[in-house]
Amino acid sequence: MPSLLRDRPASTPEMLAVFGDEALLKAALTFEAQLALAQGELGLIPPADAEAIAAACAQSFDVTELAEAAAHAGTLAIPLVERLRARMAPSEAAARVHKGATSQDLADTALMLQAREGAALIRRDAARLADALAVLAREHRSTPMLGRTLLQAALPITFGLKVSTWLSGVVGALERFERETSAIRLQLGGATGSRAGLDGQGAALAERLAERLDLHPALPWHAERQGLAGLASALAILTGAVGKIAGDVALMAQVEVGEAFEPRQAGRGGSSAMAHKRNPTGCQVALSAAIRAPHLATTIVSALPQQHERGLGGWQAEAPALADLFQLAHGALTAMLVVIKGLEVDAARMGANLAAAQVGTDTGESQALVDQALTAYEKDR
Repeated sequence: MPSLLRDRPASTPEMLAVFGDEALLKAALTFEAQLALAQGELGLIPPADAEAIAAACAQSFDVTELAEAAAHAGTLAIPLVERLRARMAPSEAAARVHKGATSQDLADTALMLQAREGAALIRRDAARLADALAVLAREHRSTPMLGRTLLQAALPITFGLKVSTWLSGVVGALERFERETSAIRLQLGGATGSRAGLDGQGAALAERLAERLDLHPALPWHAERQGLAGLASALAILTGAVGKIAGDVALMAQVEVGEAFEPRQAGRGGSSAMAHKRNPTGCQVALSAAIRAPHLATTIVSALPQQHERGLGGWQAEAPALADLFQLAHGALTAMLVVIKGLEVDAARMGANLAAAQVGTDTGESQALVDQALTAYEKDR
């Protein structure tokens, strides 16, 4: 069973719901219903049968029982289609459930329906984080502080310059993610990707079904998976960009540095053994995600060499990893959004640390660079 005690601290209720059992089952049933309705419109099956199949798909199934059956069968599609047909028996329409489709069509398209919803959450909250960073950069464009290289005192910068680099990282990663969402598309190829059994109307059916599902139409991609690899990599890069912010804030929050702190929230950031501590919990969430995400993306990249027309083991490894990537990315984004919007900046301590380093006060072109970064951000919004 899903573990909220494990998963909730790393993600959000919204994203966990998007990739939860009920959402997956709903997406699978939506695929079967819309497949039938599209086939009915094209005359591939009688319209009355299409309506009957859609009505059968409107009722859910017991998730626990279905999960056990899917584990036994090796795929969700087999027991789901069996149960839909049994629900409709003894009508002739029962035999027309899943016509021309294969298990991977259902699995991939259901995953894409979930990814579409997940992408909307990522897009929304990455934009919110970028907006908050722009506000912070503007507020501190001229606040002097010590720049650090190789974790040691270097030369003066402004805090606004540091924040503007955070902003550029998030914006660039979000732009990459937007490009890679082109992978969120329909899968419909049938048993071997040839769209057999569709009376020569496979292309028309794919167009009609994609429109009904609000997904991009595509040629069958059963064994051609670089789109998913790109999407996974973009999620990992975005998580890493957020992790960069978290790492800097956490270092600045160390007692001996004391330059910036997460906002105070009752019951958050304490210690079960040391009452005096103020732990950077939001940064912890983002850094943990940034450690896990690259390995999940690597799993999907590693699955690229899939055998023949539909591989064994490769595509089956993708969905859990992609779900985790969406969940971790959204958890990191929302955690750091709270941190940045409420960040407590101690400008006096920044000045004191800069003075103690004895490296002068010339911040170079920091303020001009901040202005350039903000102008570019505002222009591209």
